[in-house]
Amino acid sequence: MTAARIQAALVQHAMVQDRRTNLDVSAAGIAEAAAAGAQLVVLPELHSSEYFCKYQDPDLFDLAEPLDGPTRRRLAEAAVEHDVVVVGSIFEQRAPGLAHNTALVLDRDGSLAGIYRKMHIPDDPGYNEKFYFTPGDLGFRPVETTIGRLGVLVCWDQWYPEAARLMALAGAEILIYPTAIGFDPSDDKDEAFRQLDAWRTIQRSHAVANGAFVLSVNRVGREPDRSGAGRDAGFWGHSFACGPQGEVLAEAGEQAAVLNVTLDRARVRQVRRIWPFFRDRRIDAYADLLRRFAD
Repeated sequence: MTAARIQAALVQHAMVQDRRTNLDVSAAGIAEAAAAGAQLVVLPELHSSEYFCKYQDPDLFDLAEPLDGPTRRRLAEAAVEHDVVVVGSIFEQRAPGLAHNTALVLDRDGSLAGIYRKMHIPDDPGYNEKFYFTPGDLGFRPVETTIGRLGVLVCWDQWYPEAARLMALAGAEILIYPTAIGFDPSDDKDEAFRQLDAWRTIQRSHAVANGAFVLSVNRVGREPDRSGAGRDAGFWGHSFACGPQGEVLAEAGEQAAVLNVTLDRARVRQVRRIWPFFRDRRIDAYADLLRRFAD
């Protein structure tokens, strides 16, 4: 990284059916963030569409776009106009029947600094992602940008300590999670709280275990199940940034917001020196991590 401090912004917003409207909202969030001094702006997972994985429909593959499609072009324009690095997200069309959930990193000159294809693909009620997304094939490689090396992951990846660790071992000091996660309408308030709290806790633990910043950016709002099956989704927002000891630096609520935060790189160096987890790892004793289950 080049700058001692990075001004980052998390753009949390709702999505509708119309792609152009969603991209307009994303672009407006980037402009607002840049006006407040942001150098890095992060958008939610699949921010150009509603979350379409609530049910299985082959026609929804029409939402997929190539890497040089309309979302990348719009984000590249915003990056250049506002002189910021932008982390966005697309349903990537790679070949017929082959698509990915892909994060895009646009550098300040609008160039594509790199991509990350979501590695962990969930398959839960209301989250039928295995039907739409092929697991990523690029591994856990940070993206080099003019403001530093970004460890970009996506949503379900945020539950896996292995993914965060591999990004940190490859030099990432900032772990970034574009996200689409919310409440099951059938859950009671206690269960909803437990899930939200677990979501915060696991990501804060990645910050602690790796001495890294974490930026997690979610969507908000209630989106209908257009299959008619009644599995509407309500996304809980609560986008947040935390420091390398898990300290919460900023957190949004359940409404649209642009969250600005300062990331001081000196904190990473300081924490990694007093808590030298990388030094003390027993890499000679971890072979069982490559097994599905140690039975």
